[in-house]
Amino acid sequence: MTGMTLSVDLLATIALELQNSLSQHDRFQRLVNSLRQLLRCDASALLRYEASHFHPLATSGLASDVAGRRFKLADHPRLEAIARAGDVVRFPADSELPDPFDCLIPHHDKLKVHACIGLPLFAQHELIGALTFDDLVPGKFDGFSDEELRLISALASAALSNALLLSRLERQSLTLPENARQAASPVTSEMIGRSAAMQQLKKEIAIVAGSGLNVLITGETGVGKELVAQGIHRLSPQANKALVYLNCAALPENVAESELFGHVKGAFTGAIHHRVGKFEMADNGTLFLDEIGELSLSLQAKLLRVLQYGDLQRVGDDSSRRVNVRVLAATNRCLKQAVEQGGFRADLFHRLSVFPMHVPPLRQRVDDIVLLAGFFIEQARVRLGIKQLALNADAIAKLEGYSWPGNIRELEHTLYRAAVMVRAAYPQSALFITPSFINLPEEPPGPPQASAPRDAGHEELQGDLQAATRGFQRRVISATLAAHQGNWSASARTLGLDTANLHRLAKRLGLK
Repeated sequence: MTGMTLSVDLLATIALELQNSLSQHDRFQRLVNSLRQLLRCDASALLRYEASHFHPLATSGLASDVAGRRFKLADHPRLEAIARAGDVVRFPADSELPDPFDCLIPHHDKLKVHACIGLPLFAQHELIGALTFDDLVPGKFDGFSDEELRLISALASAALSNALLLSRLERQSLTLPENARQAASPVTSEMIGRSAAMQQLKKEIAIVAGSGLNVLITGETGVGKELVAQGIHRLSPQANKALVYLNCAALPENVAESELFGHVKGAFTGAIHHRVGKFEMADNGTLFLDEIGELSLSLQAKLLRVLQYGDLQRVGDDSSRRVNVRVLAATNRCLKQAVEQGGFRADLFHRLSVFPMHVPPLRQRVDDIVLLAGFFIEQARVRLGIKQLALNADAIAKLEGYSWPGNIRELEHTLYRAAVMVRAAYPQSALFITPSFINLPEEPPGPPQASAPRDAGHEELQGDLQAATRGFQRRVISATLAAHQGNWSASARTLGLDTANLHRLAKRLGLK
């Protein structure tokens, strides 16, 4: 191997491409694709460093679920070695440190990575990320000098540093306090997803966070409404104050008022001391009222008074107390319908829904399923003490073909159950989850389709549900493309999909 001195032109081309008006993700994807081509290796990855974790920003040659994984340094000694190094890290082929990407290079018989180098990325001597290159052939990178690899590191560092700077400037444009900007995106409450629906939701969160308005978050059970509330609070001027949670559906009627507003000693039997309610706990901060639609009408009236005037009375207390609380409410019910039926106060509904937000169900953002699967698989791997855990392509197809009525929560439980089952069946270091370990209930038939004409090519739905679903998707996409003379953008609009998502779906279905 003659080294990279013959590829200076390609490096210059890569640098110029990074200046093109692409989305941030596309820019990073182009970077890792080009660098993988430059080093002629099996896999490459660009990772962002934050809060002792590495977050994949773009990968090439790795399993699709890697993008959703979050690598904690304490669980990945090889990544920790890269983070602690100030320069190029070359791992010997016989290194005993487990590689986080073992078993995650698809379409290869070998499961263990043998050649690996890591490049820590810095901005003003602060670690901001890393580049990794992996190959199944030992010694693959021996022909590349450290000086050549440092050029790549400098190129990637500049690109990532500029992207992070732009992100900080965007947050500053929201006139948020410094503490709120620094508190952004902790791993524990991260919203995973790159679909158009998720990008729109994240944009709405950024818009409303600094406004101080009350927000009504709607969506089906298990879609992540609490994560939305956490995201709003984290980016708000109240970020350094308390975020207090209360599940209204779990409150018995006789204690609900005390939970919300507190009580004084002797107010009722069992009130042996003063108690501070959730509103007082959230003073100058944020109160998240989950399942707000389950509150009784009498409590709704008392809640409305606090929202209108900012004062409350503890149960059994004649004096009022002033509070300054931002309320975020969530429900899986249609409150408009509840208002019409007399089950929810119209004035409270309008007071809560100053800025309504809807969290889309998982079935409307299929492309996020593989990312979420990677996120949960990595968590399960660590919790169960498995050396490596991966999904094969058929398992991913099965996940993407299911409608997930329980949404993200159901996906999480399904994958944890699969991880437990595969560990019990194959007690070895590296494990693959196949479709047989993914137990999903049989889906109820959908509503009848009005005026759905059958054509000669429409066969009866037979066999397993996944195959039938993929066949139906192929027919619909093909028919839509034909109706638009092969125009993918117009077809995507008709189907309610992002154009890039339609291309990826068509590729998975064998239409491209």
